[in-house]
Amino acid sequence: MIATKKDIPILREGGRHLAEVLKTVGNAVRPGVSTDTLNTLAEKMIRDFGDVPSLIGYTPRGAARPYPATICISINDEVVHGIPNENPSIITEGDIVGLDCVLAHQGLLVDSALTVIAGKGDMGAKALLNATKEALMAGIKMAKPGGYIGDISSAIETVGVKRGYGIVFELGGHGVGNSVHEEPYVPNVGDAGTGALLTPGLVIAIEPMFTEGTPRVKLLKDGYTFVTKDGSRAAHFEHTILITENGHQILTEL
Repeated sequence: MIATKKDIPILREGGRHLAEVLKTVGNAVRPGVSTDTLNTLAEKMIRDFGDVPSLIGYTPRGAARPYPATICISINDEVVHGIPNENPSIITEGDIVGLDCVLAHQGLLVDSALTVIAGKGDMGAKALLNATKEALMAGIKMAKPGGYIGDISSAIETVGVKRGYGIVFELGGHGVGNSVHEEPYVPNVGDAGTGALLTPGLVIAIEPMFTEGTPRVKLLKDGYTFVTKDGSRAAHFEHTILITENGHQILTEL
């Protein structure tokens, strides 16, 4: 999507709504809570805003069936796209819980994710989350007109290598705005100066995913949940950003 002047205020407002949803659901993550309860909370908030949950009924390319929930909830070794309302999980002390959601506000879509820890958690979990969030901000910093998608990818990869984490290279970010997934693809590894040119008005979702072990993932039989191949824990952070004339703007923050 290349956003027009008319589109930008809509994207900004939708982004603030999504940020509020994720903040509230993240605060509700605690031991003993069901993932289905969190999904219900997310859907209620989105609809109360007058927005539309964009993941329900969405069938990505290659999927055999539509996604059945409002929010993706991924726990521990689940990297992304965990289904919260089919065989719901009860969150336990120390779980690493990823929350990923897309909503449509006045017809335009925004996408964001964060990862939280249920309860106190351990030092390893906290370090993993901090590194993944650091990588997101490093990638966003490189998002500016005249640059390239590879500049973002390289910045994310540099943080992952420096911190010693597995960098999930089989999944990545993407364009967003008119639909859930658009071009260009935004890998989490790559070389600076390569890939699509970043131009003013471009709307993209940047989403690093780090693991404590292997960077390789596999898809479960539910058709959506990606887990680490070695069972190691993972974290995921994501923002939708707008490339501006002078740099960028994060749309999905309060």
